[in-house]
Amino acid sequence: MDDTGVVRAPYLGRPLRLEPFRALSLAPSRIGDPTSARLYSRPYRGVASRISSWLARGDLRQHQDLALYLHEYTAAGITVRGVVGILDVSHRTDDPAVAAVIPHEGVRTAQAEQLASRMRQMRVHPAPILLTYHAPDGIAALLDRVQSGTPEEQYDDHGGQHHRVWAITDEALIGQLRKAWASQQALIADGHHRYAAYAELQGLAEPGDGAATDFGLAMLIDQDDTPLQLGAIHRVLAGVNLRDLRAAAESVGAEWTAGGRDAALSRLGPGVIVLSDGRGWATLDVDTANSPITGDVGYLHDRVLPELRKQPSRVLHAHQVDAALKRARPGRDVAVLLAAPTFDTILSSASIGQLLPEKATSFQPKPHPGVLIRLLDSARLEKSRH
Repeated sequence: MDDTGVVRAPYLGRPLRLEPFRALSLAPSRIGDPTSARLYSRPYRGVASRISSWLARGDLRQHQDLALYLHEYTAAGITVRGVVGILDVSHRTDDPAVAAVIPHEGVRTAQAEQLASRMRQMRVHPAPILLTYHAPDGIAALLDRVQSGTPEEQYDDHGGQHHRVWAITDEALIGQLRKAWASQQALIADGHHRYAAYAELQGLAEPGDGAATDFGLAMLIDQDDTPLQLGAIHRVLAGVNLRDLRAAAESVGAEWTAGGRDAALSRLGPGVIVLSDGRGWATLDVDTANSPITGDVGYLHDRVLPELRKQPSRVLHAHQVDAALKRARPGRDVAVLLAAPTFDTILSSASIGQLLPEKATSFQPKPHPGVLIRLLDSARLEKSRH
């Protein structure tokens, strides 16, 4: 429950701008393989030489042209496509209503600074952050046109994801995309700390850094076309009992209903939170008239938990109901089961500057890292190869 050092990442001012770059790609057998993390391991200043070595032996390849990349991936039967490019992070605003990119969760300052330091030493962005938005009319048709051509790459990676990649080099098409994106607003779906690290690097740019730190690697996904799926992230409140939780909930006007397991689980959904300590069960009907725009998870953290007689010693997180319930213990730890928030709930709260609690959302599926990598300055790579 300690939010010390948690801040909102900066807002980027419009226009929303993704620009072409020359990507590196891991070999398919390396993508989704945990051992590939060795490429980015300590010492971070040695990453450039390791990249040169992997290029020489064929574990990496460099794309020939500056391009935007249409990346389509399929994982667990779900197909997502998005445009990968470098995101302009050089313009800031204090007004979320006119921001090009909006975060929906806070970031821990120390973690963002650590990532920025690591990126500065590595001179590489290993994977894009994921941005999602409601695309304007015509974008899907433009991407369909790109996909009507032969992909530059098509393969199944080491981890079982299927990938197809098209390089977009046509200046007229890139111009159409630029024009369509300029007035749009995108939500960070994954990569809040990396986004904050991009901003940190740009703000601390040194002479000669130039475009290397003015841009960060990003993938822009149309939530109406091939949406990322939103899953729930449940909580386990350590050191809390049902009796105290009920008192806190009822003090803010929530309706508490005790019952059995089956009855409680059958009601889980938007506006209804399920609670259990492994023996007792209850549902909590959120007071929608007075609930925050941040939804059920915001209601829990912003309204109910502050009223507890004794605050949780820890708040644990679980993506699966069974995993949360396994940690519940009578009189000691309470599992709190939540319905997944909707995309528009998250977008609405973020667009007026409201942040959700930590680990409030789970956007899935995410692509395995290594499909498209950004080297911050290719000149250093060329030097290290000779």
